[in-house]
Amino acid sequence: MSQTADEQPVIAPAKKHHPGLYVLFFTEMWERFGYYLMIGIFFLYLIDPSINGGKGFDNTKAADLVGSYIALVYLSPFIGGLLADRYLGYRRAIVIGGALLAAGYFGLAFPGDMAMYISLGLIIIGNGFFKPNIGTLLGNIYNRPDLKPKKDVAYNIFYMGVNIGAFICNFVAAYLRNHYGWGYAFAAAGVGMVVGLIIFMSRMKVVAEGDIKKTPSKEDMPIGTILSSVFLPAIIAAGIGYFVAPVLGHTLFGTRSNDAFMFACVPIVIFYIRLYTTAAKEDKRGLGALLAFFAVAIVFWVIYNQNSTGLTIWADQYTNRQMSPAMEKAAQPLGMLQTVTMEPHTVTQIDEHFRAITDASGKTVQVQGPDPYFQNLSKDQIPESGTLHLLSTEIFQSINPFFIVVFSMMMVGLFSWLAVRGKEPNTPTKIALGIFMAGFSSLLMVMAVAMTDVYVEKSAMSWLIATYAIFTIGEILVSPIGLSMVSKLSPPRVTALMMGGWYLVNSIAGKIAGLMATFWDSFIDKKTYFMILTIAAAVAGVVMLMIGKWIAKVVKEKTGSY
Repeated sequence: MSQTADEQPVIAPAKKHHPGLYVLFFTEMWERFGYYLMIGIFFLYLIDPSINGGKGFDNTKAADLVGSYIALVYLSPFIGGLLADRYLGYRRAIVIGGALLAAGYFGLAFPGDMAMYISLGLIIIGNGFFKPNIGTLLGNIYNRPDLKPKKDVAYNIFYMGVNIGAFICNFVAAYLRNHYGWGYAFAAAGVGMVVGLIIFMSRMKVVAEGDIKKTPSKEDMPIGTILSSVFLPAIIAAGIGYFVAPVLGHTLFGTRSNDAFMFACVPIVIFYIRLYTTAAKEDKRGLGALLAFFAVAIVFWVIYNQNSTGLTIWADQYTNRQMSPAMEKAAQPLGMLQTVTMEPHTVTQIDEHFRAITDASGKTVQVQGPDPYFQNLSKDQIPESGTLHLLSTEIFQSINPFFIVVFSMMMVGLFSWLAVRGKEPNTPTKIALGIFMAGFSSLLMVMAVAMTDVYVEKSAMSWLIATYAIFTIGEILVSPIGLSMVSKLSPPRVTALMMGGWYLVNSIAGKIAGLMATFWDSFIDKKTYFMILTIAAAVAGVVMLMIGKWIAKVVKEKTGSY
């Protein structure tokens, strides 16, 4: 019997998740293990004195390099995604990316600046091939009609893999760098990526159905056009920005790399504005709403990237990381304790090893020793042995993924409860609330600074823990929605370009976070640093509320729901 048009076959939902989910789960878990291990210790490695095996950079130089690295790591997925989409296929791109990432992490284990910069380049390129394509592969698998009802749950499971990797890596990093040195910690990131690659390559057939190479259509913008109208002008502008300082006699944004990046952003931003102004009438509303969302979201991601810049400085140099004897005994076998040592004679006298700061009465209020922790520590707090056992700074990087796991299900439950009662906020309102929460987390740091005389005492760990907890709520409200908004609002012909725009937002925010941290030592009152973030978030949150109804209306026009 033939079927009529109204009698479409009903496809029963699959009873189990696709086995490819678990292949991608463990691949991503180990890749994120390596990524977050590296970014968790990179700033610390750069500022660690050379006698300890670090680079001995000051805060300004370290923040400049970390900010540039974050910016480029988020920029490279734009090209990697396009190449996989149209030429390589997703599985091949993931293998290439994973191999480059592993090589980069292993390269960081070798001494010398040349090895470091080559390794960073490999990681940046590798991330461009890996990052955008593993999620796309999962999405393609779950676009199958019988699996679509399980797609959201699949992404939640996948996201748990990200956070498991991000949580455990810092404990491994602390153990290895405290017992064996920085090189072993970076090498562990490479081992993690190799494990992920082995899992993926041994089970590639399981995920083959998601490796759908896109057939180019006449509406697609050629990659050559994208390169010539976006990246080539950006490279030229970056070169101009880099050489502005010698001409003017000073930098515009603190360092020459900051100048280069900010100049490079100008032609890219102009390209997206032109994309909007030349779009067809039916596409303009979606593109306009998306670009407005991008502009507001930059503030959120600047605060997010303080995790690798400003908050790392605060955790390392301004937070009391000393532990009780009982906690020390428990933490020692796990390698969570970092030992910092001064020469015994410097405890009782100030000599050429120290910079002394005195108050108006001539009393010494600060001494600086060979480890950054001894900054902002009064002389009478230094033990006679000259040795302190501290909680390793990178352990604080595990607080955020821990709270994501704890809070995610609670937030899902809360919004389900509100939805049943017809009170669930729409997507733009959730984003605004998330930005406000990020601002509140910065306000907590303002309070932490206000209640700590940083020249004679350290701040309590509880301030950082509370800051991460508050921010995590904001992250759950904003982060998962970003790519969803892109897919909902982008015209089909420029979806890949707008995905690139979302990564550009993260890239600009990462560099701004690094730029801010290069001025850390210039902020005599550290409250000002965090107050800037608080005020920026308050303004961005209000703007999001003001344009929220308009964006929600556009989303409904495009998708039929808010």
